[in-house]
This record gives sequence, C-alpha cells and structure tokens, in this order.
Amino acid sequence: MRAEKQLISAEYAARLSHSPFFYVVDYTGLRVGPMTELRKRLRGVGAEIHVVKNSIFRIAAKDSGVADLGATLTGQTAVVTGQKDAAAAAKVLKTFTAEFEKPKVRFGFLGNQRFDAAAVAALADLPSMDVLRAKLLGLLNTPATTLVRILNTPASQLAQVIKAKSEKA
Repeated sequence: MRAEKQLISAEYAARLSHSPFFYVVDYTGLRVGPMTELRKRLRGVGAEIHVVKNSIFRIAAKDSGVADLGATLTGQTAVVTGQKDAAAAAKVLKTFTAEFEKPKVRFGFLGNQRFDAAAVAALADLPSMDVLRAKLLGLLNTPATTLVRILNTPASQLAQVIKAKSEKA
C-alpha cells in the first residue's frame, strides 16, 4: 500500500478508535448542498460525517479492532462518527433521511456490537440523554416528595384545627 493510503487508513482507524460508535451510510445521489446541511446538523450533536474509500476503510476497521466488514462496503460510502450521544446522531440521520430520502443507513457499530439499519432507526427513536436524566431524577425525587408531604400532613391538620378553634372563640 502506498504511503498516502497508509496515512489515510491510519486516520480512519484513529477516528474509529476514538469514537464509541459509527454508522455506515450510502450517500449515492446526495448533492453538495444537502451534504453540507447534514454535516452542519451532525456537528450540532457532536458528530461528523466523512466520505471514505471502501478498500482503505476495510483495512482501517480491521486495524482498529472492528469485525471484518468484508463485502458490506460497496458503492459510495460515508461514515458518521462522534464523541457524544450515539442516539442523537442516529436521530439526525433519521430526520435528514426523512426530508431528503438520502443517505441510506446501511449498518452501525456501538462499541463492538453491530446494528443493522432497523436497529439504528430504533436507536434514533430513543429519548435524548437529557430527557432520560430528567425522568431518572423525577423517579428519584418522587419518594422524597411523598415523604415530606406525609410528614407535613399532621402538622398542617393541627394548624387547621387551631385556626378553626381561634375563629370560633
């Protein structure tokens, strides 16, 4: 392999190693304007998309410890990687595909587990991390709120009885 291709392969491998997830998409027919818009949207959630050469990406995936991608890489391929929320990047891809009908998600990896296109779409339907944190905080907060209300009930009832007695007198 030529030195230039080795450098590109090393760059791909570094991206894959530093990202907890990646999605492989087919961007056939996607023009420059929509591709720029997709990049902008992905950047907003901490992800990025890069067009890759299939043969070099196969080598990079193997070097970074991902399972052999073999014949799954055909046609025009781009890879979405990121440092943050995998579900947010999948959500951006799903909404963008609904608007422009391109790119088509082929498969993805979360950690070392492979997901098909349907699983990536299901991942996109999950609530965001902020929503999940808020729900968890609400669940943790509910017993404390209930306890405080129960503890305050006798005192408030006593105060109401004293107020009623003072108004009668």
